[in-house]
Amino acid sequence: MQSEVRVSSHEPIDNISKNIYGHFAEHLGRCIYGGLWVGDDDRVETEDGIRMDTVSLLRGLNMPVLRWPGGCFADDYHWEDGVGPREDRPRRRNLWWTQGRENVPEESNEFGTDEFLRLCQLLDTDPYIAVNVGSSTPQEALDWIEYCNYGGDTELADRRRENGQEEPYGVKYWGIGNENWGCGGRFAPDEYADEYRRFANYFNGFDKLMNEGSTEFIACGHLTDDWNKVFFDSLNGGMEFGPGSFLGMGSPFNLMDHFSVHRYYQAGGDTDFTDEQYYKIFARAQKVGGDIDRAAETISQYVPEDEIGIIVDEWGVWHPEARSDNGLEQENTVRDALTTAGVLDLIHARADVVSMANIAQLVNVLQCLVQTDEEAAWRTPTYRVFDLYENHVGQTALETSVDTEKRAIEGEDHDVPMVSASASEGDGELFVTASNRRHDEPETLTVDVGSSSYSVSSATVLFEDNDIREYSTKENAESFEASPLDVTDEGDGTVTFDAPPASVVGLTLTE
Repeated sequence: MQSEVRVSSHEPIDNISKNIYGHFAEHLGRCIYGGLWVGDDDRVETEDGIRMDTVSLLRGLNMPVLRWPGGCFADDYHWEDGVGPREDRPRRRNLWWTQGRENVPEESNEFGTDEFLRLCQLLDTDPYIAVNVGSSTPQEALDWIEYCNYGGDTELADRRRENGQEEPYGVKYWGIGNENWGCGGRFAPDEYADEYRRFANYFNGFDKLMNEGSTEFIACGHLTDDWNKVFFDSLNGGMEFGPGSFLGMGSPFNLMDHFSVHRYYQAGGDTDFTDEQYYKIFARAQKVGGDIDRAAETISQYVPEDEIGIIVDEWGVWHPEARSDNGLEQENTVRDALTTAGVLDLIHARADVVSMANIAQLVNVLQCLVQTDEEAAWRTPTYRVFDLYENHVGQTALETSVDTEKRAIEGEDHDVPMVSASASEGDGELFVTASNRRHDEPETLTVDVGSSSYSVSSATVLFEDNDIREYSTKENAESFEASPLDVTDEGDGTVTFDAPPASVVGLTLTE
């Protein structure tokens, strides 16, 4: 079969934010306890209780941002339980998840704010903290940001110093709740608008006076247009009797920098799926593009262009095998990794509106990038896609069209293109990624970059010798790494190659 990818180098979309390659870690299953944190357990190398084999692998991705502590866990989490001497911290329920090696619905609070921010320092990544709206107060949230970010002489700033951090952490991203239409309080959209305005009002006051305006706030959105519209209407209406200029408050939308949506998808089991279900999951993953488009359209009705970015701060495959009583663990296959490539292509095409994305989750849980056992850590196939796609970061996304066969899926809103692709350009380099979704035959691909000044400098392929149902284990993890790909550079701006079945290709072209 044959397909063509055409790159319009004269039609830039926007810069691809590094934060599109963000991540998410929740107090869920073995993500934190066992995956990131082992405390005094000496079976693996640690630094301040953090397991360094996991950190070493994650450093290879140059992680830009990490969201924590949830997820549903965030709206039942009280941050002061997790600071100070660990032996004095209370053991609490985990209302939503079993977790840790023992797989029990309890939270030891061994891993709290200072441990999370130490992890971010080790990874050289920006922290993104989701505060408790569902079962907390603006006062508790305001105290948290003061503990993290204030450098003055207050009880909370002094408490941070006593706990070992002299200088403020400078946490930039603060999510005001999580899925507050669901596990985060089951708020109606107008109710959440009231809560958001209240929390953000106090955060904004702290930011302007004590934090030099360096903090950004994130509202929790929904996948339905009606919910989001009612939220924005209510947020605006709540300022009706005095938005004014007192203390520089201005528009209520000055209280928001980003608006988030979530999307999970599945079709069949993690390894037990039919050929039809293999393709169906790609149709369902394509809904991410529509989620972004609808959210952008709603936002455009209320605020000027580019003032509020869209964050997809939970996304990925959620198979039925991942249950709340098993820590949401599932096998991570080549099929899952291919869906990742397709979603990143969709996000690149919307680089003008997407400001961040956070795949769920980082370690051991759902579509994780790293898995661990008691003695080792290893990469998943999804890790390999993130690693390959990193060349897009910071470059300018370019309009990319794909002429390929599409497969209709009964009952689904989207047909499935057999090839997905995206391209970006920067500093005399053009990078193209393309996936062959056919699981049973190769695809002859022609990539036309529209300029003879570019020539291929490298070409690699993922999953050339892997089956679509193959999943990562400690023993086979290295079998998923990229290998060189033979291509034909025609010298006129076109490159031709055979993409193996169910593979992802990366092409680097230089001037």
